[in-house]
Amino acid sequence: MVKEKINFNRGVPPAESFPSKKIVQCLEKAIQRDGDSILQYGSSAGYPPLIEWVAEKYGVDTNQVVMGQGSLQLLDILVKTSFGNQNPIFVEQPTYDRTLTIFRRAGVKVKGFRLESGRMDFEEIEAEIHKNGSPKFFYIIPDFQNPNGSVMPLEDRERMVRMAEEYSFTIIEDGPYRELRYGGEALPSIHQLAPKCTIHMSSLSKLISPGMRIGYMVASAETSQKIRQYAEDTYISPNLLSHAAAYEFIRNGWLDEHLTLLLNLYRKRRDALQSSLAGRLSEFADWTETQGGFFIGVFLKGESDLPNNADYKKAGLLMSRGTAFFLEGGENFIRLPFCALDENQISEGIIRLRKVLDNGV
Repeated sequence: MVKEKINFNRGVPPAESFPSKKIVQCLEKAIQRDGDSILQYGSSAGYPPLIEWVAEKYGVDTNQVVMGQGSLQLLDILVKTSFGNQNPIFVEQPTYDRTLTIFRRAGVKVKGFRLESGRMDFEEIEAEIHKNGSPKFFYIIPDFQNPNGSVMPLEDRERMVRMAEEYSFTIIEDGPYRELRYGGEALPSIHQLAPKCTIHMSSLSKLISPGMRIGYMVASAETSQKIRQYAEDTYISPNLLSHAAAYEFIRNGWLDEHLTLLLNLYRKRRDALQSSLAGRLSEFADWTETQGGFFIGVFLKGESDLPNNADYKKAGLLMSRGTAFFLEGGENFIRLPFCALDENQISEGIIRLRKVLDNGV
């Protein structure tokens, strides 16, 4: 009888990572300082001081920044306001399952390119462009990719930029995990390399709290204005109370302090997962060891007798469907989030997964 379910289903922060007491202080201070404005409807772009912080962080004008209820919402608006162009969207494969949902729901054509250890075949991409035309957008997660944890090498980032400039498409760079680096050297973001052909999206969900619902997008002034107008016509303004509390958190110097705590906590959990995989699954699977983020993606070897949801449930494992991260295929793929599990849960989870693969549940 399995006593505890091990949840490898969602890439979320653990409750112990939330700086709850400091957030309470920040909320109180924000209301005292700015209550009349942040408790009222406001700008669809977000709380001005937080916008200024993002603009300074990325070296852009404030009219290039839009805040929303998570960056995924802003991506949804971007696609809706750009739908007039019938060119497809290119993506890595695998990629974040919710972005695929957004693209499919909008009726956009999507073309995926296989990602191997953080690298795509650029010859294949160029061949597709020459055959069927350039995409409107190329959506990528270059730092600690969701779902497989890989990092795009610098030479590939530079080549991606050259392709965007040559074939006139826009790179959508999703970077929510970029600051969660546990080892290795940081690489320049795509936005740093080529801000004019890049839309950068990120959030404070992984750095402070997802429940505060604070995401942002850095784009051209024209694109940002379209998103702001759509937002104003849809929900009037985002959660300015959360924005003001987050700004107070940052202004107090607590974000850097909290990031150090997160890195120390998550590094141990990443190490525990990589050690467990190496000790128990090396004969069954291949994976890329990650330098940061929330995930390690595992590809099972062979194509027969792959586990199904019933097998996982019987073993007390909650797992995502591997196929959800692919346009096609992915039956042999497993996404393993590690940040919300402690070292004992991670070890026990991989023991159970090994039993499933042994058909010994």
